Amino acid sequence: MGDLLLSLSGNSVSRGMLGMVGLPTPQALLREEGPTTSTPLHDLAIEVSGGPLATPLLDWLPQTGASLVDHQRSVDPQAEPVHGLVFDATGVRSCEELKALYSFFHPRIRQLARCGRVVVMGRRSTDADAIESAAVCQALLGFTKSLAKELGRRGATANLLTVGEGCEQSLRGPLCYLLSRRSVFVTGQALDVQPARVPLAGMGTDLTDRVAVVTGASRGIGRATAVRLAEQGARVYCLDLPDQAEALESLAEEVSGVSLPLDITSESAASAIHQAVGGTLDILVHNAGITRDKTLARMTEAFWEQAIHVNLVAVHRVTAELLQGETLSPQARIVLVSSIAGIAGNLGQTNYAASKAGVIGLTQAWGQQLQSGTRAINAVAPGFVETRLTAAIPFTIREGGRRLSNLGQGGQPRDIADAITFLASPQSTGLNGSVLRVCGGSYVGA
Repeated sequence: MGDLLLSLSGNSVSRGMLGMVGLPTPQALLREEGPTTSTPLHDLAIEVSGGPLATPLLDWLPQTGASLVDHQRSVDPQAEPVHGLVFDATGVRSCEELKALYSFFHPRIRQLARCGRVVVMGRRSTDADAIESAAVCQALLGFTKSLAKELGRRGATANLLTVGEGCEQSLRGPLCYLLSRRSVFVTGQALDVQPARVPLAGMGTDLTDRVAVVTGASRGIGRATAVRLAEQGARVYCLDLPDQAEALESLAEEVSGVSLPLDITSESAASAIHQAVGGTLDILVHNAGITRDKTLARMTEAFWEQAIHVNLVAVHRVTAELLQGETLSPQARIVLVSSIAGIAGNLGQTNYAASKAGVIGLTQAWGQQLQSGTRAINAVAPGFVETRLTAAIPFTIREGGRRLSNLGQGGQPRDIADAITFLASPQSTGLNGSVLRVCGGSYVGA
């Protein structure tokens, strides 16, 4: 069953009635359809202000298709709504200077359109002696998370990008993603941007001639990811259990890819992937996962073993073997799928939460190891997503999962697929060892 409250909120009469009785009225989100183009911010009005990064961004943003808004228009009550507000706070170094946030956003926030975007940029605090700079960096995070909660009822988002010196080029890809309609379910998050390690070209996510493997591809998030990667030009190997062969064949035909029926927990899985690809692999997406939910006192040893082996042991074994061999290309992108359960834990999911927290540990540790090269590994941590599995959850728990977030609704598989596609593309070259929560600003683990 779909989200009834979201459906009713789309009608002004029923929306008013829901409000009268105190029920949530989530805003329908505006998602981008089809492949990403070279102008992903086409027809979006964006205002940029603040510190030293603002000027180069003003010169660059028109190349993305965005139209720039002058400062006078954005504070005019009669002006058209603004889709994006970008504030460079990298020049804010003292606690008193934090007032710049209020001065910029206070007169403008009412002009932000429904499903609009706010992005704050701050300087990463690296000097252990710079006590005040550390306070400012953390203050920017608190500001952004709180603003995200205020904006959620309008379907709008707010996120933070922290940058170091020399990140001007690598900042552009994450900024473009967060301003676009591909990031509808990402809000209240912080991403740490590092200097680019590979050349950037354009703003699209063209993956032509890239070879990708997506595990757990037969349905849900895996299927949506295979479709998105193929839309961007990748040749996708769709991997799932042999008993999903029919669904895999259908998907492979749809995306002009290759069906790869394979048990990812097999000790020979990595060599089987290498043999199937028959060359270099550019993108590896570890999406395969299972739940075996029971409270610990009632959990069988089999349930524990199944969740840990599929969700974590297989991810570690396969990735480690592929990293050590010659399968992965020099600029390969690895994307692991964790969960907010791995960040916050969840009742009756000690096995699942342990496995997904372990995925985060793998991401961060391998991210450190890969710093000196041009390969990268990142993870996404989905929140409540409308899938076949969540549809089977009891009504009250399902409603809680939907409403306990800034946006007051569940995500769609394509929201996670869009995040994965971004992390699999050259536009995320400044990200490595990062965990991107795609959860609508879920209060769980916030």
